[in-house]
Amino acid sequence: MSDFSTRSASEATKEQDSSSSEEGSSPQRSSAAHKPHSSFWARAARILRPAGASLREDITDALMSDRAAEEAFSAEERAMLHNILRFREVRVEDVMVPRSDIHAVDVETSIGELMTLFQETGHSRMPVYCDTLDDPRGMVHIRDLLSYITLKALNGNGLDLACVDLGVTLEEAGIIRSILFVPPSMQASDLLARMQAARTQMALVIDEYGGTDGLVSHEDIVEMVVGDIEDEHDKEEALVTRVSQDVYLADARIELEEIAEVIGPDFDISAEIDEVDTLGGLLSTAIGRVPQRGEVVQAVAGFELHILDADPRRVKKVRITRMAPIAKRLQEGADLQTVGSGQDK
Repeated sequence: MSDFSTRSASEATKEQDSSSSEEGSSPQRSSAAHKPHSSFWARAARILRPAGASLREDITDALMSDRAAEEAFSAEERAMLHNILRFREVRVEDVMVPRSDIHAVDVETSIGELMTLFQETGHSRMPVYCDTLDDPRGMVHIRDLLSYITLKALNGNGLDLACVDLGVTLEEAGIIRSILFVPPSMQASDLLARMQAARTQMALVIDEYGGTDGLVSHEDIVEMVVGDIEDEHDKEEALVTRVSQDVYLADARIELEEIAEVIGPDFDISAEIDEVDTLGGLLSTAIGRVPQRGEVVQAVAGFELHILDADPRRVKKVRITRMAPIAKRLQEGADLQTVGSGQDK
């Protein structure tokens, strides 16, 4: 993704003007274009102008043309292309986990305590510090922990876990790895390239005073383009909660059909159900970008969707409020039924 987003305009123009030579130099990409899974990029190529502008400018113009974009891409594909186009403008501070949300371990933590922390947090990696987060020492990976325990437990008859001293500290066990340190102003695309070169998936964000400002993982950067990535270890929580008769709190990851079932038939998403799958996708599609915290979006007739929590990548929490209280509508319906009954007599 980083190479795509940072490619110069001249390189892109050469690719358009010399399609035959490109096919000769990149047979894998040429053959892949005929596969079903590459149709997204094939459609992107078809809407480009024949010459005179960069690939980036062509796609930007196409996305700005509502009719062309709707014909060429689905709503989620358009959102991904928007993310790709703005990726080179994203800085590390836009995607980092803030200091207050970092799960980290002290260098004097025992491997027994570390096992418990990995189980509680669900992480596979955590930064290591001495006394405070402002004195980082590296990171620890659960794979290294398991390798250490396995080696200590090995004997002639297999594994004997009783041989493992769980009171040994991380430092004594020698399982602390180095970690990248980056400034908050660094481009996310540059950090992604640096992570790939260093073969690491975690970096600490250090402010101008040398303090720890946040944490960035490889996944955080990738999600900036493709959206939220869930794995089998992510904890499943209630995605929607009814606060009152006409107010609901919802996780933006909730499926549209699921939340419509909870709220009722007046939450009409029939026009959008073929285009987007989630509440977050509905909100982003409605205004053409990721909404910011505090914004109010009217993506469904009769409802206000207040963004309670969001970051530059995605919406997280939404408060959904009926603009016309259900009790009032029920009364209006009863009044109409009474009038209709009188007319029938």
